[in-house]
Parts: sequence; C-alpha cells; structure tokens
Amino acid sequence: MSRGKKHPIPAGRSANVGALGITCYSSVSIARLFNHSFAISYALLGVIGLLPLGKTFFGLMPLFGYIFLLNALAAIAVTQNKNLPDWTRRQLLQFGLTGMILPLAASQLSNCQKRNLLVMESSKQVDSRAAEGQLLSRPTRPTTTALTGLHPLGLDGQRDGFVYVPETYQADQPVPLVLILHGAGGDAEGALKILHHLANRFGTILLAVDSRQQTWDIIRGGYGPDIAFIDRALAQTFSHYAIAPNQVAIAGFSDGASYALSVGITNGELFNHIIAFSPGFMAPASQSGKPRVFISHGKFDTALPIERCSRRIVQQLKQADYDLEYRDFNGFHTVPTAIAERAMEWFTQSAPDKVFHS
Repeated sequence: MSRGKKHPIPAGRSANVGALGITCYSSVSIARLFNHSFAISYALLGVIGLLPLGKTFFGLMPLFGYIFLLNALAAIAVTQNKNLPDWTRRQLLQFGLTGMILPLAASQLSNCQKRNLLVMESSKQVDSRAAEGQLLSRPTRPTTTALTGLHPLGLDGQRDGFVYVPETYQADQPVPLVLILHGAGGDAEGALKILHHLANRFGTILLAVDSRQQTWDIIRGGYGPDIAFIDRALAQTFSHYAIAPNQVAIAGFSDGASYALSVGITNGELFNHIIAFSPGFMAPASQSGKPRVFISHGKFDTALPIERCSRRIVQQLKQADYDLEYRDFNGFHTVPTAIAERAMEWFTQSAPDKVFHS
C-alpha cells in the first residue's frame, strides 16, 4: 500500500453483519449461534488490529484507531450475553438493525471529519498564500450571467465592495477590468468615484473592495486578510463576467496606490497593468512577471511629498527595467480628471497577449 493512504470506515462489512443478524431471528438457537460467531469474529479482528502487519487486514480493510475499538467493544458486548435470553423476534430484528445503522452512522461521521480536514488543509494553503501576498484567482470563462450597472459584492456584511459593469458589456466579448483600491480611512465607494465616470467610455469593468480595517494589511504589518478578501472578490468577478486576461489592472490612490504597486508587482502574472495615483511606497513580497506601470503625483502634495515618494519609486522601477509612464502635475494629494483619463487611455490601448485559464 502507498504511504499515507486513507481508509474509510468499513461500513459495508458491518452492515452486512447486521443484515445477517436479521436473517437469524427465526429461532433462538440460530440467533445464539450467530451471537457466539459474532463474538469470536470481532474478538479476532480486535487482536489482529493490535498487530503492526494486521492493521489493514493485509490491505483489505482498516482495523486500527477507532475501528479497533468498535470491533473490541462489539465482541465485549456480545460476550455479556452468554446465556441468551428468550428474545422475541422483534428484539432480534432490532438487534440486527442496530448492527446496520450504527456502522453506517459512524461512516457518515468519518466522512464529515474527512471533509472538515480537507477544508482545514485547503484553508491553511490559502492563508499561507495570502501571507505571501499571492492571489490565486485568474480570468476564466464566466459560469453565470450577470447584469450591468453597479452592484454590491455581498461578500461581507460590514466591509464589502462594489462591481460596476458598463452598459455596453456583452458576455461574449471579454472586457478590461480595473481593481481600484481606496486610501487610508476610505472605502470602496470612494475609490470607485475616481474612475466611475470613465467606465462606460472605456468599456471597463471596475471592482472596488474595502480594506478589512482602516487601511491595507501591508501598511499595518504584513499581507494576509486583505489579500484573501481581494482574492474572493476577484474569483466572484471572474466567474460572473468575461474579463480579458491581457487587460487586468490594479489601481489605487494614496495608501491604495502603495498597495496596488506592492500587490501588482507580487502578482505580475495576473495584473499586466498597475495604476498608482500618488503612492507613498512599495513593498512587494516578490517579483512576478513584468506589468506595465502608470504613476502620477501632485508636485505640491503635503500628505505624501513627491520627492520622497513617487520620484523615488519611479527611479527604483526604472532601475528594475519596468515599462513605466510617469505624470506629475501642478496640484496636491488628488487625482485630476485629466490624469484619470490619461491612465485609462494608457491602460486600454495596450494589451499583451494572454489567454483564458481553463
């Protein structure tokens, strides 16, 4: 047998024993014979289950763990009835039915435990990827139909998000997607306003999510809950809408821009474009792919001064040979309409070759 192979509860074997017991209810003598045979058989199985080479009954069925205990308890219970009373046929029938039902119930309990273990293991893997800033969702062919317009995500009762689908959307024509992230203390609704007035014009779906707390997790110490929630939001969006795999962008303003740069560079195989409006820093967990980058910043920004923020970031990205467009403007900590329009033009006019994930 291969190492680590799992064995289900042998419900079929125990149920068959119970069925045999039912057929023996016709007379007390036959029932007594069955009773003694039952005790001997299960006692032997209990002993075999104690032996290292017999734990799987030579590969036929498991005899270890609680299976061993069930066999042992069954043998003990039967031996307590050495002098079998004059049971009625109804009592014998109940005995046989019990022999069928209990193992089946135990089997279902075991299956539930296995499913829970699989869910826990899957959850651990997701948590591990989220802690590394990695997103697992990818554009695929949508499995459901969805309406145009603005809709809440419905993923969380307190901190949720929105998806906006342009009026021109058609399920058979994949469209660009922009994941837009808010600044510190903001929310998805505020982030959406930055590009909402341009979505119909550029035929782009907008996805905006709330951070789990006041700002994004990496700014509070490390990747984790925000990555996990963004992944859920992306998975839902990809399943509802036809997204062009070669036009997936992550964008943000202020802290959201810092987070967009960090997450976008970490997940460059998913995001082929990054749009950062007035970022403060970038802290990618790793580098994946080579997404194109658009950065803008106000020259008179006092919240995140341009000299120690965007201009430093731009220099670092150029040294790393990223395809970059940088725009500074005469303004403060904001996103002028002209800058937002240029960002959308830049994004929608460039499309590297990519295909759907199956």
